[in-house]
Amino acid sequence: MKVQTRLLCFALYVVHAASKPTEKKDRVHHDSPLSNKIHDDQEGYDYDHEAFLGEDEAKTFDQLTPEESRERLGMIVEKIDEDDDGYVTVEEMKKWIKHAQKRWIFDDVDRQWQAHDLNADGHISWEEYRNATYGYILDEADPEDGFNYRQMMSRDERRFKLADRDGDLLANKEEFSAFLHPEEYDYMKDIVVLETMEDIDKNGDGFIDLEEYIGDMYSRDGDPAEPEWVKTEREQFTEHRDKNKDGRMDKEETRDWILPSDYDHAEAEAKHLLYESDADKDGRLTKQEIVEKYDLFVGSQATDFGEALVRHDEF
Repeated sequence: MKVQTRLLCFALYVVHAASKPTEKKDRVHHDSPLSNKIHDDQEGYDYDHEAFLGEDEAKTFDQLTPEESRERLGMIVEKIDEDDDGYVTVEEMKKWIKHAQKRWIFDDVDRQWQAHDLNADGHISWEEYRNATYGYILDEADPEDGFNYRQMMSRDERRFKLADRDGDLLANKEEFSAFLHPEEYDYMKDIVVLETMEDIDKNGDGFIDLEEYIGDMYSRDGDPAEPEWVKTEREQFTEHRDKNKDGRMDKEETRDWILPSDYDHAEAEAKHLLYESDADKDGRLTKQEIVEKYDLFVGSQATDFGEALVRHDEF
């Protein structure tokens, strides 16, 4: 992405947000549901299909014959079995489901990879990223809109170095993904918390007080009357966010707020798929066990022919 486009989009976002002072800014990173379908195997396996494949890929499988569906599922199983021991464990299934659900993230990483791997060597150095993202803008004075591009670059460099696990200042695809989407990686969670606190902590005391918390979501903008949702957020801060009741949120309280320990949908679905398919009840799945239960994992024209015809007309 060229720096002009990136900065313009960012500026437009800020202007748009400022034009709606009562619009709540959501910084909380929830574990999203795997599908909007009802999870009831008595009614059908649509939820399982979308959970296992992702919504778009599930629609593709609905157009296949049973034979094609089994064949493609078999190839997927070989990808899921990362250690090539012939078995799929709950952990391997869970990792695959998370990958399927986060495919949009990997698509975003792929797009940005092409824009930043300037020498096409399979790595992105900090120098490459800095030059492609900021370039000549650093030679100019900061604009009057309040942006400090050198400060932004410094934050990017700090995050890049944290994502770079081997410390060589060369990001591989996984490290670059962690840099762009740190909330998706456990070892990057601290930087998500730190950057959030830096954004909201206006007085620089290392904490988030009530007014800073509210000010991040809502600007009074001359209106003396607060919306009801702001009053609710004040209560949330006092009763739930500020756990030690000292009138401010520290690092751990901020982490609990923006990175809540949600129900792990992917793990629950992985256990469900294994339970339903584990014919010999050894706690793991073979390729044969999965393919024999292909209708649970993926769709085909045989399992829902009418709906497949409708979807086919949409393409």
